[in-house]
Amino acid sequence: QWFKVPPKIYFERNALRYLGEMDGIKRVSIVTDRTMSDLGFVARVTDILAARPSAVTVQVIDDVEPNPELSTVRAGAARMRDFGPDTIIALGGGSPMDAAKIMWLMYEHPEVEFADTKEKFFDIRKRAFKFPGLGEKAQLVAVPTTSGTGSEVTPFAVISDPEAAQKYPLADYALTPNVAIVDPVLPMRLPATVTADSGFDALTHATEAYVSAYANDYTDGLCLQAIKLIFENLERCVVNGAEDPEAREKMHNASTVAGMAFANAFLGLVHAMAHTLGNTFHVAHGRTNALLLPHVIRHNGTVSGKATPWPKAEVYRAPERFQEIARMLGLAAATPEEGVESYARAVEELRAKCGIPASFQEEGVDEAAFLEALPQQAMNAYADQCAPANPRMPMLSEMEGLMRQAFYGDGGGA
Repeated sequence: QWFKVPPKIYFERNALRYLGEMDGIKRVSIVTDRTMSDLGFVARVTDILAARPSAVTVQVIDDVEPNPELSTVRAGAARMRDFGPDTIIALGGGSPMDAAKIMWLMYEHPEVEFADTKEKFFDIRKRAFKFPGLGEKAQLVAVPTTSGTGSEVTPFAVISDPEAAQKYPLADYALTPNVAIVDPVLPMRLPATVTADSGFDALTHATEAYVSAYANDYTDGLCLQAIKLIFENLERCVVNGAEDPEAREKMHNASTVAGMAFANAFLGLVHAMAHTLGNTFHVAHGRTNALLLPHVIRHNGTVSGKATPWPKAEVYRAPERFQEIARMLGLAAATPEEGVESYARAVEELRAKCGIPASFQEEGVDEAAFLEALPQQAMNAYADQCAPANPRMPMLSEMEGLMRQAFYGDGGGA
């Protein structure tokens, strides 16, 4: 195993200023979305670049949509090849950062076939297809403006293909950004709903990474610290917004810390199911995670007869891992079973405090359409790259049951 993160991570208020000091910036492609342009975030970046001692030429690609599509990424890479940047700045939430990573790949290596990049693997370190090295033409600088995805420090990108009705989690350490700039001033005025949803994305990252089959000594402390910071600060951010800058800063750091953890320990069933459910029923990714997480905690917290085949996972320890989280949060956890239930309930309570519904049904998803789609949704989740890291081997029938529970918000509904 190994532990890999970007070589440089800047984290402090107004850390965006480091763009004025970094080496090798002459031609810049900014990958973002229209909202970032409209709100003046792109102007902040271009103002800093304009103040550099030497002139900087800037290209803005601001048409990245939520759940970036393959066609958008290909078009952006083509524009980069015409422009020839030495620096790519990914500015925004997870979508611009994910899009920028694959544009970077296609810009530097137009010969790479997308079909090869999405090939599933069991161990990222031993795989049939390896991404080519990146950085010969351009460096990638990731600047998150939301506190949740952690994409600024991960080797992952999620790209949607509407024609195939699929959402592909792509993974290779070549996609890790060269620099992450974690500036808590940027998400200071995020709307409460975005704050809540993205915060639960970060909580799910830390929780899944802590019980993952790939969890290790180097990621465990990051997971626990991220969970602690989120429980202490997420509700404050949702309720107080910019009036609580300390909570905003802690949440922004928590997102990156959780990202560093799951970049190296990976995720699990929550994300495997969230990718397909969110894509099919148009529910925000973080919110989809929030609706699934308590159910998967209880599922993974039950001793399984079918554990992961990962050879280093010699003993099934997920219940004890949840017990450790519960103890860290000061919850009742005299036994592993009590710890599992305490943590699941704590997640549900935090979710309610943040104004997130308790079920897909409450979210407004059509019942008949959801139930009819369950078999295919379970198949999609089983094929998802996140599934193999789950501590319990995912069974199709179990995933259907978990999705049903998440729809009704209870033990499975009628």
